Amino acid sequence: MKIGFLGLGNMGQAVAANLLKGGHELLVWNRSPGASQALVEQGATAVSEPAQAFAADVVFSMLADDKALRAVLLDSGLLKQLKGPLIHVNMATIAVAFADELAGLHAAQGVDYIAAPVMGRPNVAAAGKLNIIAAGSGQAIDTVQPLFDLIGTKTWHIGETPSSANVMKLAMNFMLVSAIEAMSEAAVLVTRHGLKSADLVELASSTVFPGPVYAGYGALIGERQYEPAAFKAVLGLKDVDLALAAAGQVSVHMPLADLVRAHLQDAMEHGQGEMDLAVLAEVAERRNPR
Repeated sequence: MKIGFLGLGNMGQAVAANLLKGGHELLVWNRSPGASQALVEQGATAVSEPAQAFAADVVFSMLADDKALRAVLLDSGLLKQLKGPLIHVNMATIAVAFADELAGLHAAQGVDYIAAPVMGRPNVAAAGKLNIIAAGSGQAIDTVQPLFDLIGTKTWHIGETPSSANVMKLAMNFMLVSAIEAMSEAAVLVTRHGLKSADLVELASSTVFPGPVYAGYGALIGERQYEPAAFKAVLGLKDVDLALAAAGQVSVHMPLADLVRAHLQDAMEHGQGEMDLAVLAEVAERRNPR
């Protein structure tokens, strides 16, 4: 296939590289052109404008947030210039309301819109082992499934309404951040009793909490290693805000999300927003002065 790809951050780079390995033609665009160079060396073609990336059969976008996606697609007038047959796969974690808006605007242009946020850190993306949460036209998803198979181990079909995938991803990210918050508080508890937080993490991840969250983020907490960030605290705050907004749409109260949001905001105020989410451990330390 001829594929367009917009957004070449750590995750986008890894996903795009795996599409290239599948033998597809790839047109890549990023706001900072330098990010395209590594992919160009692997055979991709860099384009100077987002519209050029849409001269394809399928376009993937993995832009940072709602604001970036709105600027590229809507404020520029680009979406109104598009027409089918074309499939747009948006892999970004965005607001549920914005996802509904995008679905309607794509449908008006005759363009298939698939929401496909992913689960996994950049190293998982590089290995082609992401979990993909996909929602949209079943026929369109079937068309791009061979591409999903290049970048992930499983595609979770959530339904025909694209925003359903965003709801599920926000719920998962909320659970992720909450788990890190729990580990951070528990780490302070054991260290104040003269124990090692690394031992707590090993015990937890080897018994009742196996898996990448407690083992991966727990290791960072145990080592107090927050850079380089695989998932920045500022992005965690963005996702918790989006989860709270989604909850507000259906009158759901999420008191734990309010607490985690306050702690992530504390990290921002202390200049730690660009550090890994595991930096919540430092927030827990600050909130429990000796």
